Amino acid sequence: MSSFERYLSLWVALCIAAGIALGSLFPGAFRLLAGLEYGSVNFVVAVLIWFMVYPMMVAVDFSSLRRVHERPKGLVITLVVNWLVKPFTMAALGVLFFEHVFGGLIDPANAGQYIAGLILLGAAPCTAMVFVWSQMTRGDANYTLVQVSLNDVVMIFAFAPIVALLLGVTDIAVPWETLLLSVLLYVVIPLAAGVATRLRLTGRAGPGALGEAEVQRFTGRVKPLSVLGLLATVVLLFGFQGRVILEQPLLIALIAVPLLIQSYGIFALAYGAAYLWRVPFNVAAPCALIGTSNFFELAVAVAIGLFGLNSGAALVTVVGVLVEVPVMLSLVAFANRTSAWFPAADGEAGARRGMTGTRGEKA
Repeated sequence: MSSFERYLSLWVALCIAAGIALGSLFPGAFRLLAGLEYGSVNFVVAVLIWFMVYPMMVAVDFSSLRRVHERPKGLVITLVVNWLVKPFTMAALGVLFFEHVFGGLIDPANAGQYIAGLILLGAAPCTAMVFVWSQMTRGDANYTLVQVSLNDVVMIFAFAPIVALLLGVTDIAVPWETLLLSVLLYVVIPLAAGVATRLRLTGRAGPGALGEAEVQRFTGRVKPLSVLGLLATVVLLFGFQGRVILEQPLLIALIAVPLLIQSYGIFALAYGAAYLWRVPFNVAAPCALIGTSNFFELAVAVAIGLFGLNSGAALVTVVGVLVEVPVMLSLVAFANRTSAWFPAADGEAGARRGMTGTRGEKA
């Protein structure tokens, strides 16, 4: 992880401050940018979101799905946590905190927006930063790639129905047209572009390690676009939200509470399941971390498309960016300290602890 990525929360915080300041100083400019939209899709934000999403989609290798049957335990944990647990616990926490616990601290008219933002985060498992967390825990890189590729396939078909179901349960109107358009724009199209780019790169460099090295060089060159797109989006969103935040500075802290509870709770569930099922550490750590982190780029984009640039839902998804990086770094540190709790994959124990590895179960 680069120093820039390690301090991503700091850069996000600085962009939040810059967005609030610029929104206060130049409100006309932000109103002009907000008006550049068609069919609930803001053109400026759409371009920034594509910058964010495209580089990570190039890294996805769907050929890895051929190995999906080899070690099913970690995949079962990831899929169950990501799609059968996490979206629903996030929605429940949203209702609990924004309709009850914080009911006297926020405008009731905005509670549904905050709940919707949490639902969008909960229904979008991470597809990019998980590679960083996996690397920091010395996870099995190939297995992590299989997990991410499978989650992307599931996301194409499951994200919109789960979001629609949970929005309906919480009595929030479901604009199906906009929701499906968002999935097409921010998942299907970038994923197709990423696959096409990957095929071109590997076709030019050759199969195997040479092709993968070419992909890594390319993603390394375009990765700054992803981070810059994220930070520019944060500036825009907080420029639009500046007045609300200045009037309600406690709001950011309130939004962070259910996000923190969800993150640590989901990690404990997935990590505990991996421990009980005797999954090797180099699979257990990534499978717990992928369920904990969020595809916040998608959540931000869909929140804007469904509810607008200056909505409470969009604000929640951006606060998710601010919260996620320090939380994930703390969980990486915890996982590394507890690696001895798990069986080691073939030869991995020696690599991790400087001693001879022992053979563990297959995940």
